[in-house]
Amino acid sequence: MQTKLILMPLVAMFLLTFVVAGTMLRRRVAHFKANKLHPQKVALSAQMAASIADTRASDNFKNLFEFPVLFYTAVLVIFTAGLVSPPFIVLAWLFVAARAAHSFIHCTSNHVMRRFYAFLTSGLCLLVMWIMIGYQLIVLP
Repeated sequence: MQTKLILMPLVAMFLLTFVVAGTMLRRRVAHFKANKLHPQKVALSAQMAASIADTRASDNFKNLFEFPVLFYTAVLVIFTAGLVSPPFIVLAWLFVAARAAHSFIHCTSNHVMRRFYAFLTSGLCLLVMWIMIGYQLIVLP
């Protein structure tokens, strides 16, 4: 099996992060133009929060630096420790798919329960990955 296959989900998460960043940028620029708002007027996060009502994309962008950090770490441990296997690859892609669904929901309808189920799915994938990593590193010779 090609061990590099486990790295492809990392690339996908990178791309997802930049898609959300682009969405956030596009929405902010449109807001600034529509309201004739100078960027300096929102230099602080409190000023930004007071100025912009629709924070879905920026909230999601922040989310992409929470659980995904543990995902990036897990994938790099799997890769460097030589633990790459089909179950890890499947779990990694499921995590990415769940995070993509979470981002799509968060940036569009923001339906809380649907977003929660996507979040829960990604969290369970991550938990199983870390349990498998721990088991293979600690229990197996």
